[in-house]
Amino acid sequence: MKKRVLLSASIIIVVLAVDQLAKILVKTRMHLYEHIDIASWFQIFFTENHGMAFGMDFVGTLFLTLFRLLAVGLFVWILFAQIKRCAPLGLIACLALIIAGALGNIVDNTLYGLIFTASSPMSEPAQLVAFGQGYGSLFEGRVVDMLYFPLFEWPTWMPLVGGSTFFGAVFNVADSAISVGAVALAVFYHRHFFSRQ
Repeated sequence: MKKRVLLSASIIIVVLAVDQLAKILVKTRMHLYEHIDIASWFQIFFTENHGMAFGMDFVGTLFLTLFRLLAVGLFVWILFAQIKRCAPLGLIACLALIIAGALGNIVDNTLYGLIFTASSPMSEPAQLVAFGQGYGSLFEGRVVDMLYFPLFEWPTWMPLVGGSTFFGAVFNVADSAISVGAVALAVFYHRHFFSRQ
């Protein structure tokens, strides 16, 4: 049981630390929409959104943050139940990744508006300021995204997608953790939740 607690705590701490470090470095060193080409298929591209994964934005920030907090609470409860059940370490890792990713974006939504100046394509990069002196209030922070993989463009003759970039979403480490955890959970451990053990 201790091994599972240590594993889940380690994953959550490491993912949160890497996610927040990457976001703070990008936010305080880059202009909004600035990009750095790492390879032809990978860019660091600074953009912000109000909190939906992969830049989607169709509900309010407060609603989304409250939903995330409820989801994190549910996943923490599931994680503790699985730890007590001595579930496989891989399943524990998947749940911890989902929790860490959700927490990473909650930090942005909840605090970034309070502690950073606004990011802009025209002015200096954002600055860390005294608590409450930022660009917004509680739950009004924007999530920092920066990972962009324009792998290829669809041929122009293709209907609906022609000329567009394959997987044109810009995302962050937290989004990646949620996605990897959820996909691995669905692929490798879906039967675990439906067993009668």
